[in-house]
Amino acid sequence: MISAYNLKPKFQQLLKPVLNLLYKLKFTANHITLLAMLLSVMLGIGFWIHPYGKMFLVLPAGLLFRMALNALDGMMARTFNMQSKIGEILNEFGDIVSDIFIYFPLVKLPGLNALLLLAFVLMAILNEFAGVLAKAISGTRRYDGPMGKSDRAFLAGLICLVFYFWKDLSNFINYVFIFALILLLISTFIRLKNALK
Repeated sequence: MISAYNLKPKFQQLLKPVLNLLYKLKFTANHITLLAMLLSVMLGIGFWIHPYGKMFLVLPAGLLFRMALNALDGMMARTFNMQSKIGEILNEFGDIVSDIFIYFPLVKLPGLNALLLLAFVLMAILNEFAGVLAKAISGTRRYDGPMGKSDRAFLAGLICLVFYFWKDLSNFINYVFIFALILLLISTFIRLKNALK
């Protein structure tokens, strides 16, 4: 299934120089995970306070930076043998906290139905839970798309960019989130189905 997650290997190759620099600066994988969560909280609060203007450009840039940090913490853990149980907890817990803080403020987008956004956030949490549950069942964490973590970040960033350059998206925003919800349901089903193989 098509997903931005499929681009992760190429993305990781681009990040290798950054990884080596962070290691030399004595960063650990858990430091990077916490930094990603802190960034997400700050982005969410910033968008809640100032949901217009330049923030429509700041949020996509922040989401891209968060995706880089999410890739780097796993790379750091694997490359430099920093894998730990607390790191795994921080990673999973951090993703849920980050999603809540980033996506709930989108309720301030013009024309967006609050119940649709609530359903989107809840389904995003269930989608990540399905990935973790798959590991409990089969021993392998599932990241199958569509509308996995990277896809949701891409969608939110794209929506903000469109709102910044084209104000009339408010007439279509609810349809975008309905489509995203359908994709989340498909993704969750795929993750659980693959876990049972």
